[in-house]
Amino acid sequence: MKKCILFLLVALLFWSCIPEEKYSVIPRIEFVSLEKIPNTSGSDDKGMLIFYFEDGDGDIGLNSEGDDLRPPFDTSSIYYYNFFIHYYEKQNGTFVRVDLPAEQHARIPRLSNRPPESINGHIEIELFINNITSIYDTIRFEFYIVDRALNHSNIITTPEIKIIK
Repeated sequence: MKKCILFLLVALLFWSCIPEEKYSVIPRIEFVSLEKIPNTSGSDDKGMLIFYFEDGDGDIGLNSEGDDLRPPFDTSSIYYYNFFIHYYEKQNGTFVRVDLPAEQHARIPRLSNRPPESINGHIEIELFINNITSIYDTIRFEFYIVDRALNHSNIITTPEIKIIK
């Protein structure tokens, strides 16, 4: 019994000495994948963007009520959104930014309501990837996130994506 208690105390001491991951308070993101989602006719209609994030104070995300709808996060502000994305088409060998009829910026919901702490994980966002008004079939995206302290993450450029029109 004494050996068991001693083992538990040593294990507890060991686990308490493992430092918590510390990240910058400025969010950092990495592209993971973009999985195409074809529609019923076989065209690539949507895609699921998956990216990794880490943030030192855990202030990523906005709720749809309360303080997260007051300035600077109100509907009249650019910071109403916290996920920003731009669509590019490869036109004659060069990527050109295209403003789509509907913006694809989004509000990522709060990921943590606990006191400031380092967090990391994966975020998935569904996007429209097929500009039906265009003849071009190769696209890419640039995207970034903004935390509640208005820190902008790094900007990620996806690899080229060939879409079925």
